Amino acid sequence: MTDLLSQSIESLAEFLAHALELEVESAERYRELAENMQVHNNLEVAELFEQLAGYGDAHGAEVQERAAGLELPYISPWDFKWSCPEAPEAPCMEDAHYLMTKCQALELALHNEIRGRDFYAQVADRSSDPAVRQAAAEMAAEEDTHVAMLRAWVEREACAAESRPPDLDPPNMPE
Repeated sequence: MTDLLSQSIESLAEFLAHALELEVESAERYRELAENMQVHNNLEVAELFEQLAGYGDAHGAEVQERAAGLELPYISPWDFKWSCPEAPEAPCMEDAHYLMTKCQALELALHNEIRGRDFYAQVADRSSDPAVRQAAAEMAAEEDTHVAMLRAWVEREACAAESRPPDLDPPNMPE
């Protein structure tokens, strides 16, 4: 498991602020990818990314519900305690391509869900606060169900390692 946590998280409010950012960022990225796929008429992959964005929205709402009555701290983007530049569950735009297949999109989503699960599991393992450990363990378990769902989906689609099809209309880049 890659170390996704740069420092331990020691309060429930701080953990929920991290979780909310992780879920909101994930949903926003998937929605952005869906819009890009729609523009390029890759509707099957666009639909998949919209569905994944919906999951992120639902999880964000769950986090907000958990945070009811708490004052979540503002955390500057550079002060989040994950060790990667982006939120662990947010897809990297560099990993997407307008010609990507449904299987490639599923593999990207699976990678991100594993990172999200591992982040929550690491918070649960390292925090000294019992409430943080419990909330993080619950969220890791929920993310684990998403990992299992995506693995089953990859199997149903009979995904094999695929290479990107040739781009017959590459961007015109000035030299």
